Amino acid sequence: MVSTIAFLLLLSLAYWTQQGQALDNGLALTPPMGWMAWQRYRCNTDCDNYPDECISENLFKRMADAMVSQGYKDVGYEYVIIDDCWLENKRGPDGRLEPDKKRFPGGIKALSDYVSERFCLSTMYVVLWDYKQGGVQQTLTSLASW
Repeated sequence: MVSTIAFLLLLSLAYWTQQGQALDNGLALTPPMGWMAWQRYRCNTDCDNYPDECISENLFKRMADAMVSQGYKDVGYEYVIIDDCWLENKRGPDGRLEPDKKRFPGGIKALSDYVSERFCLSTMYVVLWDYKQGGVQQTLTSLASW
């Protein structure tokens, strides 16, 4: 008798845990899926000694291409996330953010266009209260222009 009650309790618990509450509006049918450099490459900016493993325009282009050619796009991956360590050490003369000119020679707009042409959305990591002597407005203006 006790084992029957325990079984029924477990069965009802399994049933209730499978019931989810969600809006049926077509949004967020999968979690956001994409590729982020930080987990593998951290803040490696030494492109002279590690040209294939440094945070650079080349790395993000290769990853966007690989996401398409290796089938990640087909299973729902859509983001290429430009994480930390892409900035110059100081802002431009107008106070706007500047990508490192050596590692991102084409600039962020060109890289974003390249990634978008392949299907992906590019996103960036930026700290709005950053230490590069600029303000939030200049940071947002920079991002909006890309």
